[in-house]
Amino acid sequence: MTTDPLGPPQESVRPLLRPGARIFVAGHRGLVGSAVVRRLIASGHEVITRDRDHLDLRDAARTEAFLREVRPDAVVLAAAKVGGIMANNTYPVQFLEDNLRIQLSVIAGAHAAGAERLLFLGSSCIYPKRAPQPIPESSLLTGPLEPTNEAYALAKIAGIVQTQSYRRQFGASYISAMPTNLYGPGDNFDLETSHVLPALIRRFHEAGRDGSPVVTLWGSGSPRREFLHVDDLAAACLLLLERYDGDEPVNVGCGEDLTIHELADIVGDVTEYQGRVEWDTSKPDGTPRKLLDVSRLTSLGFAPQIPLRDGIARTYAWWLERQIAQV
Repeated sequence: MTTDPLGPPQESVRPLLRPGARIFVAGHRGLVGSAVVRRLIASGHEVITRDRDHLDLRDAARTEAFLREVRPDAVVLAAAKVGGIMANNTYPVQFLEDNLRIQLSVIAGAHAAGAERLLFLGSSCIYPKRAPQPIPESSLLTGPLEPTNEAYALAKIAGIVQTQSYRRQFGASYISAMPTNLYGPGDNFDLETSHVLPALIRRFHEAGRDGSPVVTLWGSGSPRREFLHVDDLAAACLLLLERYDGDEPVNVGCGEDLTIHELADIVGDVTEYQGRVEWDTSKPDGTPRKLLDVSRLTSLGFAPQIPLRDGIARTYAWWLERQIAQV
């Protein structure tokens, strides 16, 4: 029997993901990987991980040897070199080459080790800068990319094609998902390399702590972005492993967006910043709007559970606890 990629699994020889499966999570210490680990363990699965000090995923031979040794039932590829506009602009070679090496090593190694399922996690930046809004999965490769993160986007597109190629050539049950902008516990708050939301949280917090009357932010504040709490993403990942077996990537988001200006207002309110905000329009805005069409995912029964303001408040509290612990 077959499985409908957009509907519930039908009767088949084996389920897409058996109960208590052994799952290797690549990138388990990152924002996404740590959330996926929490979700898988809570759902009764056995999670396999390896620290970067013991396994460099860019090393294809060592990665394959490790996967052959542990023989996971499934693999979640959440490991990646990631960063915001500044980091992508400054280090395009690393964003391209490190991600290509990680993807080639893990996906090929999973196949060599006989892993039955693999979920590759890409990014919504794979879509053209002027894609229709909300962005359907069919927009992939239909126009020029946003120049500020082109190298990273091309690496992620290659990962999608790699999973599709293993499906077509070997019949592998490998799938890919394209998350929107993510945030939550485990995020990177380094102002040089972080994404917009953790950067805003830190900027507003430090300005309030130091009594600064003004916070200056990049761009005009007009671009629109969608944000999904990483725990909601983890729930979507498990759902996809259990129920999706299609060739096309699946967008993962909440289906709603807001301007960066509106986002800054929420962060300022959560952090109780009393000063004013100025916008440095000499800095790039990036893509004008990026809202994903999530109809493919919602047809599987997914709905996010964490409202944006609540999620930001939780993330801010998590970061504050870490700052206190480091003092």
